[in-house]
Formats: sequence, C-alpha cells, structure tokens
Amino acid sequence: MALQQQWRQALGRYVLLQLPGLTALLLLLVVLESWVDLPGWVLWTAPAGWIAKDIFLFPFVWRAYLPSLSEGDRLIGETGISKERLDPSGYIFIRGELWKAELESDQSAQSVEEGETVTVVGKDRLTLIVRRK
Repeated sequence: MALQQQWRQALGRYVLLQLPGLTALLLLLVVLESWVDLPGWVLWTAPAGWIAKDIFLFPFVWRAYLPSLSEGDRLIGETGISKERLDPSGYIFIRGELWKAELESDQSAQSVEEGETVTVVGKDRLTLIVRRK
C-alpha cells in the first residue's frame, strides 16, 4: 500500500475516532453555558484548541490508526535471498528469518538458484510468493 494511501486511510479513521471527543466537548460547553455565563471567546477557542491538538498530534500517531497487518503482509515488496533452489518452491532468507517461498505462477517455468535475490509479491497463508529480482 502506498504511503499516501496509508496516510489517507489513517486520517479518515483518526477523524472518525476524534469526533466523539469533540462532540462531548461541545455538549459540555452548551451545558456550562446554560449554568454559567461563559464568555463568547471560550465557546470558540475551546473547540478550536481541541481541533488544533488533533492536527498537531496526527503526524505522531497516524500509524496506530492503520489496520494491523500480518508479518507476511508486511514483507510484500521486500527483497530476500534464496537459501536453496526455488523450482518452483523452496526457502528464502528475508529480514533475518527463513521463509517458505514459491515462485510467481508466470515464472514457475524458470527457477531461482541458491543465493539469487528475489522480491516478495504476495503471500498464500505462510508461503511467500516471489519473483526473481
């Protein structure tokens, strides 16, 4: 997933999850206004400050609002080294771990020799789908 797409997805979730807090603040201000004579500037600066806080914090917390990915999904796009001949399956070494890998279906007629570099293009359960780099 492209970074810009991830950013937009996280922003949408972030905004939706911040709305209840902002709504509660607005309701609190309405109730307080009925009990106490609040200055007009408080009625505008409190929500503005709340929104400014959310805008300030978003760049620091946006990744927490992404859907969680499995380790295999996080490996898509990464490069690894074959530890044995992939014809069409075998094992690759990637990010310090040994993973079962299978060549992409359109490359299954070819084989990848031990030590060659491959790119992860997908996954099927616990098997990574790779292509020669």
